[in-house]
Amino acid sequence: MSREEIYERLNMVFRDVFDDDSITVSDETTAADIEGWDSLIHITLIESVEEEFDIRFDMKTVVKLKNVGEMVDSIEKDLG
Repeated sequence: MSREEIYERLNMVFRDVFDDDSITVSDETTAADIEGWDSLIHITLIESVEEEFDIRFDMKTVVKLKNVGEMVDSIEKDLG
């Protein structure tokens, strides 16, 4: 799966979780860039991403994610 395809699917997940069809994420997108992205929503977001890509993030990975680009890197690695 290409990085572009991952982003297409991630955008759908983000739009669904945050109930905002205008969201478009990029490598640099962080929680500060999306209104309502707090620690509680983060858990829902991670679960939704895991479900969408049929993967599981370990807790160490989740804690270290600094932006969406790192999330995509991790997805690519898991889909490997």
